[in-house]
Amino acid sequence: MSAERFQYAAPWWLPGGNAQTLWAALASRRHFGPAPRWTRSRWNTPDGDFIDVDQAQHAAPDGAPLLVLFHGLEGSSASQYAVAFADFAAVNGLAFAVPHFRGCSGELNHAPRAYHSGDFEEIDWVLRRFAREHPGRPLLAAGVSLGGNALMRWAAEMGESAGTVVRAVASVCSPLDLAAGGHAIGRGFNRLVYTRMFLRTMVPKALKKLEQHPGLFDRDALLAARNLFEFDNLFTAPLHGFRDTNDYWSRASAKPVLHRIRVPALALNARNDPFIPAVSLPTPQQVGTRVTLWQPLLGGHVGFPVSHGPLGVPGHVRAMPDAVGHWLLAQI
Repeated sequence: MSAERFQYAAPWWLPGGNAQTLWAALASRRHFGPAPRWTRSRWNTPDGDFIDVDQAQHAAPDGAPLLVLFHGLEGSSASQYAVAFADFAAVNGLAFAVPHFRGCSGELNHAPRAYHSGDFEEIDWVLRRFAREHPGRPLLAAGVSLGGNALMRWAAEMGESAGTVVRAVASVCSPLDLAAGGHAIGRGFNRLVYTRMFLRTMVPKALKKLEQHPGLFDRDALLAARNLFEFDNLFTAPLHGFRDTNDYWSRASAKPVLHRIRVPALALNARNDPFIPAVSLPTPQQVGTRVTLWQPLLGGHVGFPVSHGPLGVPGHVRAMPDAVGHWLLAQI
């Protein structure tokens, strides 16, 4: 286990976790060369549903690693961090893919379910299919926010057998303690900005799911939900086998099982992430010997914008994908 620090310095005029988060999401430069182009495949799931998988079209030599990125809540291959990781993969000659969680590719999935933070069974199925289809490529996996928590849960659940599928895993700005993160995003500025942003897409998708499967949940109660706790209580938890939000957040969190991980694993969390209280982050004493903790003071939530030019204007967000990507490559 290592507690080494990711050396990140924020642009001088972009102080605070919210500024670093919002700039990265809305105004950052995500790639140095051409924007990534994608080839989309539809994978039929074992339960009769489907997911859509985007694979970057750039060339990767035979035998080069395949990096699989699991996106965050309401994310996709168009998310700023996915584009930045695709750019890193192109520059370094890696194959790269973004599997979309159910309902996140632009088309609603069919089954009476969506996706959730502890969905390690879905992670397992996806990673094993990638391993079968690319037997000549070492497999690396990263997950951002929600996707990172689910990936770390998978690594912990699989134990020693995870090493037969992947060489290493990494989580980026993941709420490894879901209760701490869930309550934090439901308060103050977070509730006014981030909660509204997420619910703006999550509620309409849930209502479309209700049209597919009448009686699945209480429509009026869902429309009255004003935070993720209430949304998860009505939709996410019951649809995925949890008793309620508290049960979901408790059982799906990766933090309590990080000590069971037996493959090289990196957990990167900025200590000023507005979604994730620093006091909730795992300590070296709480993780296994294969887990590396990077907890820089700054960076925000999937932010890490870096400056360029004489004025130090915030520019690209490749600092984080570069650091995480090279850490993963070093584990092969």
